[in-house]
Amino acid sequence: MDSHHNSKDIVWLSGEVKTPPFSQSTRIEVGFLLRQLQEGEMISMPIAKPMPSIGKHCYELRVNDNENSKSWRVVYCIDDDAIVILDVFAKTTQKTPKKVIDNCQKRLKLYDEISGTD
Repeated sequence: MDSHHNSKDIVWLSGEVKTPPFSQSTRIEVGFLLRQLQEGEMISMPIAKPMPSIGKHCYELRVNDNENSKSWRVVYCIDDDAIVILDVFAKTTQKTPKKVIDNCQKRLKLYDEISGTD
């Protein structure tokens, strides 16, 4: 029997987590965090920040890549049966860029229309 029979799928709408540009240790850390989300664990501040400006159940994983002196963000939504990745980007400003928020909102709306969720 599959030990992850209750885990949620990950649906990638945009972005990817690979080395490079992520360091190997940061890629592994993000993978570990995504696995926790798949298993139904909630991750809170300072690692995951709610993103109500994007939508209900939307969050931003905040991961520092010390090897590359970068700070990565993985924007995701927790759906009933999936973790939906809306964007992956290197943080370069204090606030999440409006373009990122707009793109995430569009991707989430499209996902909701296709999956029949609300």
